[in-house]
This record gives sequence, structure tokens and C-alpha cells, in this order.
Amino acid sequence: MKLSVPKLLLSTAFFAFIFTFTEAQNVREPKNNPAEWSAPTEPFRIAGNLYYVGTYDLACYLVATPEGHVLINTGLADSEPLITESVQKLGFKMADIKVLLTTQAHFDHVAAMAALKQKTGAKVFINKADAAVLADGGASDYGLGGDTSYQPVKADRLLNDREIITAGGTQIQMLHHPGHTKGSSSFLIKVKDNKKAYSVLIANMPSVVTGKAFDEIPDYPTVAADYLYTLRAMKQLSFDIWVASHASQFALHKKRKPGDAYNPEAFADRGGYDTALKALEAEVQKKLPKK
Repeated sequence: MKLSVPKLLLSTAFFAFIFTFTEAQNVREPKNNPAEWSAPTEPFRIAGNLYYVGTYDLACYLVATPEGHVLINTGLADSEPLITESVQKLGFKMADIKVLLTTQAHFDHVAAMAALKQKTGAKVFINKADAAVLADGGASDYGLGGDTSYQPVKADRLLNDREIITAGGTQIQMLHHPGHTKGSSSFLIKVKDNKKAYSVLIANMPSVVTGKAFDEIPDYPTVAADYLYTLRAMKQLSFDIWVASHASQFALHKKRKPGDAYNPEAFADRGGYDTALKALEAEVQKKLPKK
């Protein structure tokens, strides 16, 4: 018996394939990324119900609650299976992830977001100042736009500075720390274990992303003021422990080795935080307009 495919079905499938192929062709994620961005690393419990589920250097964080989980950052497009494996190794289910957040709308932190949104059905919450960049796949980013891109994602909810996301009794406060991107964000999270409560800062460290002087960026006229604001704001933060968007930014692999026991105090490194901000401030000063 000869099988036949209805013309309408064939046409729909054909155009769906063309759309997917064209969409994939338009994504220009760099192929020469540092190897540690895609390398696996052991997932672990940071403090309370906060866990590390990222790659060796691209930090992704799971806030696990009985009423659903929150995933902060998704790494490169090829990070999705690594994140999935890490979440499952820790005993959690991907289907229980209800909210996706990010510290910044650059490809190395959101390129897997579209795939994870589809896989989990989670809602995407984003700092409103990065929403347009996320929605156009990075094309309009002032620093990387035109050079890199990723699958576009439309936000389900726009966040304002100091807005609080509550998940299963855990409060996550978004802090607007612009400069690196217009909507770069840090997060303050209150967690606790059976001995102690912790205020955890997930810091988006304000590194300089452009080779241009700040007064040579007409599509981001407030970039200099934003960087200076962020540096001031971050210096004033109080917290018990801190981590960041990249593992290398908070020396994760020096502070914790695979197989190490649960030890939140390993990340109570205020001196390292202040030193890192001081170095970043020197970078910013070099880009300020000459007086």
C-alpha cells in the first residue's frame, strides 16, 4: 500500500522546517568561546535551598522550593543538557522549574533560555531594561549587538529595581545594576538551613564590555552614569555570602573542590568582593570622557 501525506500537512511541515532552519541560521553565537564555558562541573548546594547548576565557568543557580523552582541564568545554547543533568543529579525535576531569571541578556547567560522555557514551561522574568534585547535575540545590545545572537525570548513579566519574586516562601530581590547591559541585574536571596539564615548576593559584576570610550556610544548615552551608579550601589550592599555570573569572578574553584562538604562560609569573602569591584572601577575610569 502506498502511503500519502495530505498536501496541507506537507505544506505546514515544510514551512515549519524552513522557519526553524532560517531562525537557527540567524543565530550567531560565537564558536571560539572559552572551553570552560561549556565544560561540566559538579553541581552542589551553596546555602539553604540555593544550588549551583552551571558549567565550569558560566554560573547558573537553582532556588529550590516545594512550590516550584527558580533558575537564574541558562548559559550557552549547549548548556541546556548540562543544566538538566545537574538539576537531576541534585534530586530535582526540570518540570518543577516555574521561573527563569537572568543577571544579563548576553548570549553566555541566556542562549539556552528559549530551549529551557519550552522544556519546562517556566515563565521568563526579566529586568525591563533588558527585555527588548532578550526579545530580539541580542541584536540591539549596545556592546555585542550585530556580533552575537541567540534564540529570542519574549518576557512574561518585566521587573523593576528592588522588585521581589517570591517562590515557596523564598524571597528573591532583583537589583538594577546597569552598565554591562542596560538591564544587568544582581539578586539578593534570603535562604536558611537547619543552623543559620543567610543573605546571599548573586552579583552581576560590572565589567566593561566595549572597546569604545563611553562617549562614543550614542545608543547608550547614560552608559557612564550607569556604570558609576552600579559601582556605588554594589559597594554599599550588605550580605553574608556572595557568588556571581561567572564562577571565575568569585573564584569558585579555589573556594570549593569537587566532593567538598556543604560549607556556605566558603563564600563569605567580602574582601574578595571589594577587591574585584576596585579592579572593575579602574576599568570603568579608563572609559570615562576626558575632562
